[in-house]
Amino acid sequence: MKKIIAMLLIAALALTSVFAQGGNESSDLDTVRVAYMTNYASLCSLVAGIQTGAFAEQGIEVELVEFADGPTIIAAMESGSIDIGYIGHGAHKLCVNGRAKIFAFSHVGNGDAVIGLRSHGVTEDPASLKGKSIGYASGTSSEQILKWTLESAGLTMDDVTAYEMDAAAITSAMTSGALDACANWSPATFTILDAIGDDAFVLADNVTFADRSASVASWIVMDKWATENRDLLVRFTRALYDGMDYRAENIEQTAEWVAEVLGTSYDTVYAQRGDAEWLTSDEMIAQIEDGTIEEMYEVQKLSFGSEVDPSTPVSDYVMFDIMLEAAE
Repeated sequence: MKKIIAMLLIAALALTSVFAQGGNESSDLDTVRVAYMTNYASLCSLVAGIQTGAFAEQGIEVELVEFADGPTIIAAMESGSIDIGYIGHGAHKLCVNGRAKIFAFSHVGNGDAVIGLRSHGVTEDPASLKGKSIGYASGTSSEQILKWTLESAGLTMDDVTAYEMDAAAITSAMTSGALDACANWSPATFTILDAIGDDAFVLADNVTFADRSASVASWIVMDKWATENRDLLVRFTRALYDGMDYRAENIEQTAEWVAEVLGTSYDTVYAQRGDAEWLTSDEMIAQIEDGTIEEMYEVQKLSFGSEVDPSTPVSDYVMFDIMLEAAE
């Protein structure tokens, strides 16, 4: 009996040692606070990297923090509460203007749209937006695509009654009938179209303006943080690449993981898989090396017009060295 008790004590001590080592290993991981938005595009590579252990293999623990839009993410990074963030097209103007740096290309998207209500007098002709009440999110891709849509009909923001809102408020106001039209991004666009039905239609999306802009999404960081944590940033990017590659071959599983994080249905997330062209890391590196991605950022920069200095070199705010080093 004493022998059995002794053996049990030894086993218990062994288990305690294992758990202690696990705790020590966890404490040795570098914690990175990462800002995301509530859609597949923002989370797919990140969550795939987390779930497959890619970040842990690089010695990183990811702390996810939800945000409504890119400008808010950049403000949080400037305050020091966030280390790394994901932004859509519209917030890139802030990078051109020196407020953040891009360390990883994400994708070229088609998730933004201007949606109108037929019953409110909106037609396929953008000129029908004149005088209409329209919801948009200031400083984001929502505002950009709305401006382009208005410009295509010779209109400006002064020709409509524009209401600044966040993405959730736009969705609520649109589905309640309080707005005539709105500019929003995926998955809110799907929610609006599904909730309203045939009365709602897409008046314009990113493809409509493909000749004017590349709707690039990116991963960003503050210059100071990048300088002080270069090795960590390279390791984070490597894990992100692994997530990109897993996502490319396992869209269904990735969508399930993203749905779990967002607390929404698999179908809602899976429907967003067509919001962009999803590159593998090898495809992305090839496009960096042949200049394709730099040209995308150049086209994007010029699309912002007077909101940025068009002479600013893309290399001033896009860290291609980090992208290439992470691929080594």
